[in-house]
Amino acid sequence: MGMNGGAEAKRMVMVVAEPTSESAAALQYAISHAMMEKDELILIQVGNPSSWKSTFTTFLKRPASPAAVGGGGGGGRGDWDHLEAMRLACTHALPKVRVRIERVAMGSKDDKATTILHYCKLFSVDLLIVGQRRSLSTMLGSRRHSGRHLRLAKATDTAEYLIENSKCNCVGVQKKAQNAGYLLNSKTQRNFWLLA
Repeated sequence: MGMNGGAEAKRMVMVVAEPTSESAAALQYAISHAMMEKDELILIQVGNPSSWKSTFTTFLKRPASPAAVGGGGGGGRGDWDHLEAMRLACTHALPKVRVRIERVAMGSKDDKATTILHYCKLFSVDLLIVGQRRSLSTMLGSRRHSGRHLRLAKATDTAEYLIENSKCNCVGVQKKAQNAGYLLNSKTQRNFWLLA
């Protein structure tokens, strides 16, 4: 698309990488729709490493070989296995894209969203992609959350905070069924449907 002899500028793309189906959807969107060959991808996980479980590989549509992603549960790398699985999925789908993993351990008083925004600025990120889960009450604008929905509300709030406060382009991604496409949210577009 570039006018200077076809050369396009390299972009820095960051995907918030957690062991969830929402992060898997964000990564699938990044690989299939957002990344170009000259881009660089940063997979960032922010939080308390001891509280994560290696469940990400179950969400990958086409995981790498079982030996490469940890062999199905146990022994070796601990709670960070999903990051390596995500990196392997990226390098398999886009072999020319450089993929980096950033693990950021947070203290109990740190805020996840502001930490991610700090790293976006630090790495000069052009595009931030975050998996987003939206409940019916969130879509209707309700701010009430019962105790059992607190985790869902916190995850939604983090994604919304990133979308609204990032200096770079930020896209919240929701996967809709297996082949139904994506529902995208950004500062300028809400509930944009992208067919797969």
